Amino acid sequence: MYEYEFQQLRATDLIRRADHERQIREAARARRAARREAAESSAEHESHSRRLRRPRSARTA
Repeated sequence: MYEYEFQQLRATDLIRRADHERQIREAARARRAARREAAESSAEHESHSRRLRRPRSARTA
């Protein structure tokens, strides 16, 4: 009887852990998507500016 109860406790614990890990992955995925979206919108804004990111000619030695 104890083995059955122990197995039930272990199964519920594993399910709870798996659910927690899944929530962590989903949150991380949402944060990455938000960062990517913010970077794309800021990149569009900066691409229309007149400021050059790199000099036009190569540096001389």
